[in-house]
Amino acid sequence: MPSSLFSPHQTLAETLLAHLPESADGAHDLAHLARVWRNVQRLMTTEGGDSELLLAATVLHDGVHVPKDDPRRAQASRLAAEQARAILVSLGWAAARIEAVAHAIEAHSFSAGIAPQTLEAGILQDADRLDALGALGVARCFYTAGQMGSALYDPFDPQAEHRALSDQRFTLDHFQTKLLTLKAGFQTATGRQLAAQRHARLVAFRDALLEEIGAT
Repeated sequence: MPSSLFSPHQTLAETLLAHLPESADGAHDLAHLARVWRNVQRLMTTEGGDSELLLAATVLHDGVHVPKDDPRRAQASRLAAEQARAILVSLGWAAARIEAVAHAIEAHSFSAGIAPQTLEAGILQDADRLDALGALGVARCFYTAGQMGSALYDPFDPQAEHRALSDQRFTLDHFQTKLLTLKAGFQTATGRQLAAQRHARLVAFRDALLEEIGAT
């Protein structure tokens, strides 16, 4: 593993990663963890936060994989938090810091609907959601849809003007059910600035796709 991937906490990151199974989900793999950590570092530059605590929360936040179309999806962050507690107890972390990591992990999830109560939880939530926006958000969205066997869009009603949205059937629907709603929920001022930039890229992609299929 490159020494700079989780700098300045590479040793801790490698220790934590050794407790996790290797992810077969290309939207929630080591590259995702590294991108979230990069986002965390950008946010900490202006927002502050406990770097070691945030590194642990970043590496462990997707430790339990539940597929997007699984009815237990909303429980994924709680399961990952429980796993994180056990790992950090085994490493001798103090109880208060373990609970701070666990809360950040629980609150990062969109589907869990848990409001962040600490600066670190807000930073992790923002950092993770930034990876669901912009060009990376488009790439991850279509990757996940392909894994689920979803169609690109409804050829009869691409914008769901006369039907209910169904993002498990049609990938484009996921822009309306989730991706384009994320910008409004960012916790930090820096996160909101970065989210606005990436949100604009999502809108541009969606508009280009609609134009190319003759839906505008």
